[in-house]
Amino acid sequence: MLTKHRVFHVVERYPLEIALLGLLSLLYFPLMGHWVDGWLNKSISIQHEYFSHGLIGLPFAAYIAWTHRPKWGRLPDAFHPLGLGLLLIAAVFYLSGLSDWMNLSLPLMLGGLCLSLKGLAGFRLQAFPLALVFLATPTQAPYLIEPYILPLQKFIAAVAGFFLLQMGIDVQVDQIYLLVNSQVVEVAPHCAGLKMLFTSFYVGLMLLYWTGVWKSRLRTSFFLVSTVAVSVNGNIVRNTVLSFFHGTGQSGAFYWLHDSWGGDLYSAAMLLLLVGLLQLIERYVPEKLELEVSNDSPV
Repeated sequence: MLTKHRVFHVVERYPLEIALLGLLSLLYFPLMGHWVDGWLNKSISIQHEYFSHGLIGLPFAAYIAWTHRPKWGRLPDAFHPLGLGLLLIAAVFYLSGLSDWMNLSLPLMLGGLCLSLKGLAGFRLQAFPLALVFLATPTQAPYLIEPYILPLQKFIAAVAGFFLLQMGIDVQVDQIYLLVNSQVVEVAPHCAGLKMLFTSFYVGLMLLYWTGVWKSRLRTSFFLVSTVAVSVNGNIVRNTVLSFFHGTGQSGAFYWLHDSWGGDLYSAAMLLLLVGLLQLIERYVPEKLELEVSNDSPV
């Protein structure tokens, strides 16, 4: 009876919030279920696989929004006109039936609700979880970016070819292709680490928020630049090993690292490196640069 009493009390106190939560669950749980199934079983398009970091990012965003509830409750009710605009756009996107538009309707809907219920103050309070949701929403952004990473593909192919030569492997490099013992290996955009770069940046943002390092511009800049370096170098090593496996006929090992759980294990190891890197930055990099000004006047 006590439990039921508490439930009724919560319903009476927050009827609008509970109704909105129920409506959002009804609208978006099937969509998010499709995302999760695609990310876990790799049954979604390659472009949408780039956003699999949502498996950890979306629960983290929900956790942050939940911890903000005391501050949210203390904010005065306010309505911002932009909120209604975002809600209308989200509704149009959802009803369009187009995959990417339906996906984008989720962050638009959440942002519109924040602006409509608590105004700009509410939007600012939930800005980071909203950003995590937006960056985990599958879109065609990777497809639009891929043409611009050709220099990175060429760089990775050249360095991987150099390493294989040092190992005594017969290899020739042509643009983004490696000819290893007469076997052709392509450093495609997906293999060049674009997905890992997306994931590294996303996880990096989560770590910056979790540790509070984001408050220091110096540490944040240093960490994000280092994140890019770790991602690029990690994918050079991965492509070198994959080229070696393919060129020497080790198809089982190639499949394990390229298509099976070996690739997931390698990605997890790279993300763990980011955790260690951030700890080193917290220990050795100051929060800001302080310049000493001498009071001595020149003679």
